[in-house]
Amino acid sequence: MQKLGLQVTSFIRKSRKYSSYKGKVGTVAPNRIRRRFNTYIPHQKITTDTTEFKYYEITAKGHMTMHKLYLDPFMDMCNGEIISYGIDRHPSAKNVMDALGQAIAITSDCKYRRTFHSDQGWAYQMKAYSHRLKEERIFQSMSRKGNCHDNSVMENFFGLLKQEIYYGVIYYSYDELKSEIERYIKYYNEQRIKERLGWLSPVQYRLRLLAA
Repeated sequence: MQKLGLQVTSFIRKSRKYSSYKGKVGTVAPNRIRRRFNTYIPHQKITTDTTEFKYYEITAKGHMTMHKLYLDPFMDMCNGEIISYGIDRHPSAKNVMDALGQAIAITSDCKYRRTFHSDQGWAYQMKAYSHRLKEERIFQSMSRKGNCHDNSVMENFFGLLKQEIYYGVIYYSYDELKSEIERYIKYYNEQRIKERLGWLSPVQYRLRLLAA
């Protein structure tokens, strides 16, 4: 980079991190993962979280108004692949449950009992959420209160996503931001290589494991 005269511009988060924690409003599951994120079994360990984005719209009078978008992805810890996600204008139980349903269906081919991990956010304490996991004989796991390191794999994904398409960029509509997040997730899954995956993308790594 020095030889080519390239320079990296780093953007620092200026706003407070979104927190979905609203106290104990339902069932709090034990931390079954306990930072044991690594697995060579696809679809066995799944994690999820919610993150917030801001975008702006210009009113008829020429004023700029700020709005928010929420992303609820489900990630396979085996390869870091985002297997399902929901995007909405508000923190939404339906958004989480729809993405959960997709994740359950996609991971149903796992020969071992699955574990779905999250923080203690209100959506993951919902009876509907925990009941759905019990119906499918899936273990529910939660990070300890206020401990982001217990779900660092998802925090790392959010950091990459925001560093590469969000920080330093202003989006002027919900559809524009939503489309860019969807494009990035496809790129991240299918093309973005990782050193820990042997310089393969998440999808390439999963296909290699299944072919072995």
